[in-house]
Amino acid sequence: MSTLPNTTAWSVDERQLDPHAGIDEKLRFALRYAVLAPSNHNTQPWHFIVDGDCMTLCADRMRALPVVDPYDRELIISCGAALFNLRVALSRFGLAYAITPFPSNADPDVLAHLRVIPGGRCDKGLAALFDAIALRVTTREIFAGEPTPPEFQRRLVDAGTAEGCDTVCIESTASREQLAELIGEADQTQFKDPRFRRELASWIHPRRLQDGMPALSTGARGLLDFAVPLVSSIVRTFDLGGGLAAAHQTLAAGSPLLLCIGTGTDDAAAWLAAGQALERVLLTAASEGMTASYLNQPIEVASLRERLRAALNLDAVPQLLIRVGRGSAVPHSPRRPFAEVVS
Repeated sequence: MSTLPNTTAWSVDERQLDPHAGIDEKLRFALRYAVLAPSNHNTQPWHFIVDGDCMTLCADRMRALPVVDPYDRELIISCGAALFNLRVALSRFGLAYAITPFPSNADPDVLAHLRVIPGGRCDKGLAALFDAIALRVTTREIFAGEPTPPEFQRRLVDAGTAEGCDTVCIESTASREQLAELIGEADQTQFKDPRFRRELASWIHPRRLQDGMPALSTGARGLLDFAVPLVSSIVRTFDLGGGLAAAHQTLAAGSPLLLCIGTGTDDAAAWLAAGQALERVLLTAASEGMTASYLNQPIEVASLRERLRAALNLDAVPQLLIRVGRGSAVPHSPRRPFAEVVS
């Protein structure tokens, strides 16, 4: 039995799809790209049900994170990212679609219903992001210090806006240092909680071969046993090369661009939209050789979320805080067997 993380899902190739395949087969094949979406702790909390030319996206609450994500906000964001990947793949395969979000008043686990529309108009802008799906990777190492061009920042903002979300780029050193302090304070709060440490430890276990973050196990597990006085000097951005958490100063210097995605409301519909905006931003970045990782700690700690909003002078509710830059190549995270997430 293999002891290596299962990353075979990332080798999917559109040439494996029979060009004469029916809609049902194309829809199922497109889902092989949907499951490559990012998710908090790589929980992959989604389930897809295919019925002919229709697909239903459901939340898998069994893969929830009750400590760090008690209201399933990030769970639904993750499902939104998977939905966006599906939209991109269907556009690439020449299939138009119509989406009904939250079609069932009786079942909150049903997040979206998608129906393929034969002969409908496809979104060429989405199809252009297709190759970036397999290129996207979460990089927790320090980024190169090169600045991000204004035009690139505008494309990221436009990507988030296209999905109905407010997107703000934070580039100045002073702003990044201010956010780094909030991140450090959030980390201190989270690591003080033994429930948080246990939950995190369960998802970075090296025996997780189909989900979770086993690549972090060597450098991160030591953080879970740190005494509280030491926690204040660390943030949850791991330098895998040295196996240490980056200090605030290194975080600020190593993040040429921080980006916040916000929404007008703070409910399930907003979270699903934020997930689609997130993935559109990430694929736009990946298509230009950039990568990203998450700094959501101040959003996950309720007492700090409003302070983050004030620091960024946001009218919207902050849903995601990510850093973007040029990082070294790292392995893809593992994926669950396709048969477990599609029926």
